[in-house]
Amino acid sequence: MKKQDKLIMRRILLTLFAVLFIGWFLFWPLNKYIESPGTADSLRSYVKIKGHPDKQKGSFMITSVYLQQARPATYLWAKLTPYNTIESKQAVTGGQNNATFDKVQDFYMQSAINEAIANAYKAAHQEVSKRYLGIYVLEIEKNSKFKKDIKVGDTITKVNGQHFDTAQGFQKYIAKRKVGSPLTVTYLHDGHQQTVTKPLVKIANFRAGIGIVLTDNVKVHTKIPVKVNPGQLGGPSGGLMFSLQIYQQLTGQDLRHGRKIAGTGTINPDGSVGEIGGIDKKVIAAHKAGATIFFAPYVKPSKLLLKYEEQHMTNYQLAKKTAQKSAPGMKVVPVSSFNDAIKYLRTHP
Repeated sequence: MKKQDKLIMRRILLTLFAVLFIGWFLFWPLNKYIESPGTADSLRSYVKIKGHPDKQKGSFMITSVYLQQARPATYLWAKLTPYNTIESKQAVTGGQNNATFDKVQDFYMQSAINEAIANAYKAAHQEVSKRYLGIYVLEIEKNSKFKKDIKVGDTITKVNGQHFDTAQGFQKYIAKRKVGSPLTVTYLHDGHQQTVTKPLVKIANFRAGIGIVLTDNVKVHTKIPVKVNPGQLGGPSGGLMFSLQIYQQLTGQDLRHGRKIAGTGTINPDGSVGEIGGIDKKVIAAHKAGATIFFAPYVKPSKLLLKYEEQHMTNYQLAKKTAQKSAPGMKVVPVSSFNDAIKYLRTHP
């Protein structure tokens, strides 16, 4: 081979190597996820209540965290950029595939919306009721005998022909049976009722169980029709802000007084507000969107609690620290309940 041919070949190989490296650097998926500040969106377009439009100025804003699978390039970017964190795929998805993970997040969002509707309607003295559908399946344990039949996203409505009004009712009934004894489970899969009989397995505390991780599946009914469309958002953390938006529209009260008010937190049946993840990123998103008030879940800190908290700070502590450093002019307000938020808005016009 001539010297010139060797030189050409070397250049071709170097170019090919460079192209492959750039492709790997930009596109190769890593077993990591990047969490970064998402958006703060007005809830005005998310909530529609018949006969109760939102005519007040300002906005209640739902905040989000942007989640993406890391590539070498974005991994490096996340390392060099503030308010980005890198988590293992296992920590983020719990080992679930993308479709299953998205399905669970969608259910969490719908549950949050249901609780927000219930809390807001009760506070507004409007008619609202709940109907317990059954057990929503969040995860199937590896030792479960039902794993080839029941899937994540299914709802168990009966066991041995009996329906209960709470998950505890189902659990107590099953716990009285012996490991290995057959159990007939009736469940909904993609809206279709199915039945399967399999033996129970040993679960925690040596009790008999189906071998699933579960939560309640509840349907909310209101006299005044309400529709809430969360778009592409998932997870339970929008509960508090949805409840505030629904309450203001139902009552017609002007709680915002023209302000952009953001926040986060789960909402429970008793109106209490629960902590969430990534609150520092949500503060940044709210600040970029022009919010001047940010509602943060409050729990009393203790040494044991702080040991397991994100960055060893409660939601309120982390939100306040982030605002002081990177969101000047934003007031972080601690709330333990829906009523706390309403009281603050009424007393701080």
